Amino acid sequence: MTALAKLKRKLRPGQVYRRKELATWSNAVDRHVGQLLDEGRLEKVGAGLYMAPKKTRFGQAPAKPEKLVESFLGDDRFLMVSPNAYNSLELGTTQLYNEPVVYNRKRHGHFELDGRRYDFRMRTSVPSNLSEEFLLVDLLHNLDRLPEEKATVLPKALRRARRMDRARLSRAVKDFGSARAARLLKPVLNPDQATAA
Repeated sequence: MTALAKLKRKLRPGQVYRRKELATWSNAVDRHVGQLLDEGRLEKVGAGLYMAPKKTRFGQAPAKPEKLVESFLGDDRFLMVSPNAYNSLELGTTQLYNEPVVYNRKRHGHFELDGRRYDFRMRTSVPSNLSEEFLLVDLLHNLDRLPEEKATVLPKALRRARRMDRARLSRAVKDFGSARAARLLKPVLNPDQATAA
């Protein structure tokens, strides 16, 4: 069996591979990848990222965003968030966004994967799942990026914060917040200190 044939046997439809992962199965990775691209056995979906196409009765299925991001980062510790999620806080944000935000510990910047743009933002700590406390803290951190008027959204956000579990909100600020979010939420989390000041 040729080295290329052995590599083909490793490929699974719908799976995303990094070049260095393919290199572990190939003695001439660039040549083999080129051949597989020509044959349609691989499709380039990003810099150094390839997907083994998965065919469905409706045509070729796109790569799952989670698989793309995990392969791109080489890490499964990330949280992908659509800024549309802010709308669930019911603060008057109604904009629709096309660019998911990926909180992670490795990459920062805007990258295109499989024809879609992602906004990668590095954080020292990344939550394992989306909570309303994290969303509120994140919204306050990104207040200047919102198209809505800050003066309208901020008072509503602080009212919403007062209805949240104080311990969980405090934990979200400590684990994932910025100095700005902590400052804005200080009157909610430490009302005695805010009154004394």
